[in-house]
Amino acid sequence: MKITNGILIIFLAVTSIAFANAQETKEIIENVDFKEEKKKNVWRTLGKISYKKQYNEIMGFKVDVPVFSDDVKALEGKEIEVKGYIIPVEGYKSHKEFIFSAFPYNMCFFCGGAGPETVMEVEAMDPIKFRSESIRIKGKLKLNAEDINNLMYKIVDAQMIKD
Repeated sequence: MKITNGILIIFLAVTSIAFANAQETKEIIENVDFKEEKKKNVWRTLGKISYKKQYNEIMGFKVDVPVFSDDVKALEGKEIEVKGYIIPVEGYKSHKEFIFSAFPYNMCFFCGGAGPETVMEVEAMDPIKFRSESIRIKGKLKLNAEDINNLMYKIVDAQMIKD
């Protein structure tokens, strides 16, 4: 009888500990802001592309054309939030038009450090001054698979998000 009571006590203690751990795990999961986590992975989603060779009349030869995954297509026309770096390039008119990169200037697409899926054109509603630190912006995403003179991603009506 004493052995049975001892086993029962141990079983209840282990069950209580397991229940407490399960409750703690549930609370952690409930407190995770999955919307925020999704925002952090926008660049990863934008990287879900492949390429096909397609003849370009203007160039006179075949060029790589992006093929957007369903995940990327699902973002088209939607407001997205993305963190990255302003890339200073010549030819953009103001602080309202610039190139935005997942990586700093020394690692970005234009320096050969990353692929074209890691940069986008930005048209901001209000000027956003250049800074070397990363910033967060939001705006409507447009996809481009046709015009080789522009990047494949563009955010319009962009606004800087103050942290």
